[in-house]
Amino acid sequence: MFRQLTTGELTIALIASYLWRGLSYGLIIGLAGVGLSLTYDLLDFANFAHGDYITLSAFAGWGVAYLIAGFNQFKPGSLLFLGVGGAVYPRDVGVSVTSAPVAILFGLMVAALAGALLAIALDSAVYKSMRGAGNITLLIASVGVAFVLRYTAVYLFTQQTFGLTIDSWSYEVSLPGGTVTITSASVLLLFVSVFIMLGVHLLLTRTKLGKSMRAMAANQQLARVTGIPSEKIIRRTWLIGGALAGVAGFMIALLQGTINYQIGWTLLLLVFAGVIMGGIGSVYGAIVGGILVGLITRVSLIWIPASFTEATGFAVMILILLTRPAGIFGGDAA
Repeated sequence: MFRQLTTGELTIALIASYLWRGLSYGLIIGLAGVGLSLTYDLLDFANFAHGDYITLSAFAGWGVAYLIAGFNQFKPGSLLFLGVGGAVYPRDVGVSVTSAPVAILFGLMVAALAGALLAIALDSAVYKSMRGAGNITLLIASVGVAFVLRYTAVYLFTQQTFGLTIDSWSYEVSLPGGTVTITSASVLLLFVSVFIMLGVHLLLTRTKLGKSMRAMAANQQLARVTGIPSEKIIRRTWLIGGALAGVAGFMIALLQGTINYQIGWTLLLLVFAGVIMGGIGSVYGAIVGGILVGLITRVSLIWIPASFTEATGFAVMILILLTRPAGIFGGDAA
């Protein structure tokens, strides 16, 4: 790194650009990780379908965003399915944070709602009846659910990658050696992430629901004895976790400007890495771990090819676990 800086191969501006992109990516991983951590903490199983909640919620949110932005211009069916078959293109609809903010806002809310409803529906249909069968059974079931959801997305939207947005406002910050581009999508992501993470913190620490969730995470049997309605708390936890998955899915698609049926699956392994690095069962650990994974995978581009960056995130996760086997926050859900 020192050699690259002295020879001009690497500049302060390029490092800052990697850091900004890493923070943006890490915030999305953290959002998805919080939802995964909440459900793991209560039900004690790794939900491998979480990535596909992200995918389907993102498609639902962007379908509504297109419907609002292109209303009375194109057929509703073409808009809802993002122009499957080449009927509608981003330049035709003109969707971006600055050109269609209302569409983006409603799309984000619909993605959160779709994730919440999908999570609660699958819990009622699949996981609820299996809770007494053991963690491995639930994990295998979640893998099956993941494949069903993924190929539902393929059936509805095909395997193609859809472009989503047109160019929007961006701001260039001048630094030694170049500029750092800050897009409207990344600014929106920053505000949404901070707002949601603060909301989750207040929920867990200041509300009756949050205290009940923490009590159940600590000892479910004791929580039931004290009168906490366990099924009600579990359903609400699924709702919150699913909504966070929906927000993460919508925002990763907005940040990338594209979406496909594997967008959630691609993100899932990094979400698991962030959750494990931060401490399984710790909401705050999921946030910090997600941000660290995002930063590591982007800053490591200084030394290694882009195809190896995800492996770097897992390598750092292993190094952290060697010194802190319980993760950075030690699994402290509170």
